[in-house]
Amino acid sequence: MGYKVAALHTTGSVPHTLPPISDLRQACTELAEAAAREIMRIYAGDLGVRDKADKSPVTDADHAAELVIVAGLRSLTPGLPVVAEEEMAAGHVPKLDGGPFWLVDPLDGTKEFIKRNGEFTVNIALIEGGRPTLGIVLAPATETLWRGAAGLGADKREGGGAFVAISTRACPPNGLTACASRSHAIYSDLDIWFRNNNLTVADRVQAGSSLKFCLIAEGKADIYPRFGPTNEWDTAAGQGVLEAAGGEVVTTDDRPLLYGKPRFSNPHFIARSMAAR
Repeated sequence: MGYKVAALHTTGSVPHTLPPISDLRQACTELAEAAAREIMRIYAGDLGVRDKADKSPVTDADHAAELVIVAGLRSLTPGLPVVAEEEMAAGHVPKLDGGPFWLVDPLDGTKEFIKRNGEFTVNIALIEGGRPTLGIVLAPATETLWRGAAGLGADKREGGGAFVAISTRACPPNGLTACASRSHAIYSDLDIWFRNNNLTVADRVQAGSSLKFCLIAEGKADIYPRFGPTNEWDTAAGQGVLEAAGGEVVTTDDRPLLYGKPRFSNPHFIARSMAAR
């Protein structure tokens, strides 16, 4: 039996009935795996790199993976809006009706994909009431999958192994481990922010794409401040994993990072375990 989901806006919103969250989690796991196979097929040969209108790179893998995911989601939840990065870049902007919707980044970390360093992910998130209630993050190069779902917690699977529950950690006695973007980190700005917020950082780790959220979710890091531009499809799946693992993602004024904003652009934010507050 399906369940009624909360609306992002009550005025003029349209109620939707969705399958149980456990069924959606499994279906999205399979979609992410299918997209990963397309990505790795292209990764083995010519990447088909070109620039979008905003001068950011895109590859054949971005488009191939998105076709798989978007078609699957539209079959899984007919009528539910799907906001996908490459469709958005092409000007196909879905109309949100105030109810739930999907956010998809078929290849998060395109720059890392082009560098062939393995730090790229497939991101799928379900948004309900402005919050990610389901997040799937799959790293195709390492066959590592992280999932988070409201009421079900977070888990991780490596290769062909079993899913293992994950959670954020307590604050390490020597200080926090901070995550930074491999392609966008400006350490001087981060150092100033850490000092101003009386946070002791003992170690740093660089990672591409949504892997930073997942490192915090599985207790390998504690905090990831991002003071640069991001879009909602960049963060929603990772936030879904992290929040299900006991963490949070907040704006710089300590409000939850919400979804369905104009132009789908994010403000600056901090992803963290509760111990790093």
